Amino acid sequence: MSALKKAKGFKKSKPGTYLSIGTTLFGAVNVLKQAKKARFENDKLQLADAVVSAAAIVTGVALLVRELKRMGDDDVLAD
Repeated sequence: MSALKKAKGFKKSKPGTYLSIGTTLFGAVNVLKQAKKARFENDKLQLADAVVSAAAIVTGVALLVRELKRMGDDDVLAD
């Protein structure tokens, strides 16, 4: 199996999904900083952007968690 195929398979594996969740949650740190700065500066547009970004992060993590649940024990790379 080529390295490219293995990399594509990793994305659809449990470890790959956990890594995706972690990197998505890491992005939440920047959104929190953005929201804090927006509140301090009383910048409503920047605060709205932070809220929308936070919603995207929550949705993304929910989708990844759902994918993990669907995988169950069918993970081909776990063998």
